[in-house]
Amino acid sequence: VKMAGDSRFPDVDTDGSEKNEETEIVVNVGGVRQVFYGDNLNQYPETRLAELINCLSGGYDSIFSLCDDYDPGKREFYFDRDPDAFKCIIDVYYFGEIHMKKGICPICFKNEMEFWKVDLKFLDDCCKTHLSEKKEELEEIARRVQLILDDLGIDASESRWKRCQKYIWKFLEKPESSYPARVIAVLSFLFILISSVVMCVGTIPDLQVVDAEGNRMEHPTLDSIETACIGWFTIEYVLRLISSPNKLHFALSFMNIVDVLAILPFYVSLTLTHLGAKLMELSNVQQAVQALRIMRIARIFKLARHSSGLQTLTYALKRSFKELGLLLMYLAVGIFVFSALGYTMEQSHPETLFKSIPQSFWWAIITMTTVGYGDIYPKTTLGKLNAAISFLCGVIAIALPIHPIINNFVRYYNKQRVLETAAKHELELMELNSAEGKAANSKSELEILAREGKEDPFHSSRLKVSHSDTFIHLLSEEKHYRTRLQSCK
Repeated sequence: VKMAGDSRFPDVDTDGSEKNEETEIVVNVGGVRQVFYGDNLNQYPETRLAELINCLSGGYDSIFSLCDDYDPGKREFYFDRDPDAFKCIIDVYYFGEIHMKKGICPICFKNEMEFWKVDLKFLDDCCKTHLSEKKEELEEIARRVQLILDDLGIDASESRWKRCQKYIWKFLEKPESSYPARVIAVLSFLFILISSVVMCVGTIPDLQVVDAEGNRMEHPTLDSIETACIGWFTIEYVLRLISSPNKLHFALSFMNIVDVLAILPFYVSLTLTHLGAKLMELSNVQQAVQALRIMRIARIFKLARHSSGLQTLTYALKRSFKELGLLLMYLAVGIFVFSALGYTMEQSHPETLFKSIPQSFWWAIITMTTVGYGDIYPKTTLGKLNAAISFLCGVIAIALPIHPIINNFVRYYNKQRVLETAAKHELELMELNSAEGKAANSKSELEILAREGKEDPFHSSRLKVSHSDTFIHLLSEEKHYRTRLQSCK
């Protein structure tokens, strides 16, 4: 490959045109040399390597616009890029697709593809999935960092009510923000536990009292504790709703719907007790109140708001719908097959307990799940053999999807810990960059003082000592600055 008008490039015609199909170029990427031919590179003319074929006729300006350095003696192009990523990228010229090597950061690999001007459509689907997951992780890290910055930042232009809203929201929703917020979170957790215990203890007959009509009811003391807990839950929910930045999203959130379901039965029961007797029969009112009091079990789910472990379990189960669906499908098929076989085999016995196939479903369920209540059991030899096969198949059917579900839980839990750590590191980097910016300003001030201190020998010597002892030279942003994403290579 040679340049027009330059004897150092003997392979270029006098008119500046090149024989592209026969051109050979040498590329050195991070110390790794590769030889390419024009017939391969011209398959994708918009890529950077294909542009190297035609850049020689444009002079050195054209050459150095595409590469970092060029050796005319060896006719070799130099690039200060990642050689491992480059080895993957050049596969597009030979195989028409690209695969990332294990251990390469997907975001860095995407940046390398953009540098070599290779379209992302050539990346294989499995690698695209990995890239999209990494993008989601970075977006999640950015979201967490932004939330932390929003909590730390105070906008003086905001009204006093807006600042008060933010303070209340942070106080109730983010226990890690301060010690009083942590105390409130612990109190809320204790109120949930006390309310759940009171609900259970109130059903013990020895602790119940008899009203004037002979009906058993909860002890007044337990009822007072229940009222105090509901009062706490109500105040907490109202304050969170008032201080919420997005009230519609807050009201439709699953955990907040659970909070409403935990609070609402108390007020509905109270209303029916005092006003319902005038509108309907007393027995109907009591039945409605009893049904609503059963809904109090929803408050146990409020613990998920204060437990990261329960939240992780919930998200892991969400991501395991496929495995859970397989488990239910295996069990459904087994229940249908073994209940039908059990019913057929037990019909010959005069005292059979298998009256119908739908009734046999219950036997198949408790047998395949190895519960075995013993209320329904086979009495014939074939029926017992069918039962043995059914619980063996049940053990296998349950065990198969369990491992993927556990893996999803562990993977999601570890991912959340990594994201939290990454968000903290991002904040530390931001603080470091802020400190470097201040140091850069200090350096400019020192340079000004140095120019002014030429006329003052004492001041100049003092400045030199300060510069050599305490000042650390900053890296040039144009030459040496590497972002966090580039550094992860």
